[in-house]
Amino acid sequence: MSRQAEIRECLEAAFAPEALEVIDDSARHRGHAGAPDEGESHFTVRMTASALAGQRKLAQHRAIHTALGPLMGQIHALALDVNGDPDGGPVRPARLPRRG
Repeated sequence: MSRQAEIRECLEAAFAPEALEVIDDSARHRGHAGAPDEGESHFTVRMTASALAGQRKLAQHRAIHTALGPLMGQIHALALDVNGDPDGGPVRPARLPRRG
């Protein structure tokens, strides 16, 4: 099983996401330090999961790293976009009014 498939399997088991995309970005990083020749080292995960709703970004990232367990030792870089807008962009917090 590819590392990409293993990541997908772990995240599906841990969070039952409504949407999940695991992208292998390794080819874009070939040749730089920490990028093994065989690839499967750099990934982007885009996920919408009710299980992570309401959590701060740091808590979401920690939960994902915990769910991936030993796989984290095999991944050089992991970019996360969690609970983004289903239409594509990340959800931005509302701006608070300025105090006068």
